[in-house]
Amino acid sequence: MNEKRFTSLKEFYPFYLSEHQNSTSRALHFIGTALLILALIATILFHDWRFLVAIPFIGYGFAWVGHFFFEKNKPATFKYPGYSLMSDFLLFWDLLSGKQPFRVK
Repeated sequence: MNEKRFTSLKEFYPFYLSEHQNSTSRALHFIGTALLILALIATILFHDWRFLVAIPFIGYGFAWVGHFFFEKNKPATFKYPGYSLMSDFLLFWDLLSGKQPFRVK
């Protein structure tokens, strides 16, 4: 089977959205990204690198729970780590701004 290879974020993002159809998973991704941003801010404000060390666990922890228990699929991070990370932030902004709904019909 010949699997499509993505060569741009613009091309990848619709696929990313198709892998994030479950509302609980979307909420978990949103929470994880929000906490990741707060941990980054805390690292800067408090000059405490432990917050920085926690970032991958926070971000991936929430997202992977969403994938494994609610979406029932593998995170795109395994094949497209860069596009997937950028798409996490795009989805966060799209959910925050109302461009994407938390509940997919």
